[in-house]
Amino acid sequence: MARLLRIFGICAGLASLQACNTAPYEPVTPRAVTVLPVPGPTPVDMQFPGVSSDYEPTIGSEIVLRAISLLGAPYKWGGSGPKAFDCSGLVHFIYNELGIEVPRTAEEQYKAATRVDIDELEPGDLLFFKIHGKRVSHVAIYAGAGRFVHAPQTGRPIELRPLNDGYYRPRLAAAGRLF
Repeated sequence: MARLLRIFGICAGLASLQACNTAPYEPVTPRAVTVLPVPGPTPVDMQFPGVSSDYEPTIGSEIVLRAISLLGAPYKWGGSGPKAFDCSGLVHFIYNELGIEVPRTAEEQYKAATRVDIDELEPGDLLFFKIHGKRVSHVAIYAGAGRFVHAPQTGRPIELRPLNDGYYRPRLAAAGRLF
């Protein structure tokens, strides 16, 4: 039995050496194709209408795209980008990149925002939370589809959370718009 295993091991070793000796993969290059004319009437107009899309970028969608691009960036108290952020610094950085001036702190952003009903949230709107005490102390960017992007706290990077999150939902104080 030991001899059989030894022979099998030698064969496997030789097979692996042979695999190293094969030519590298080269993709097949396509050959030119000759298109023959089709008999029959010649079409008069072969123009196709332009491709249309129902998608029109909005300021809100641009805010969300920029926020999502920062997922995983580190939290830093007082950080306002471009490499580390606190919650209001994230909002401040993204909005300012788009030419929208906003206050720096979550409480100031809350005071400056136009109130929006939770049922009428649009991407890019802000969510304000009372985490500690009776005043607004945290802000997040609504991303759509019942989710938000925020810079939570020291030791946790920018993340995407569901709006119905067990920790954040009970602390949600208001929603607002600054664009």
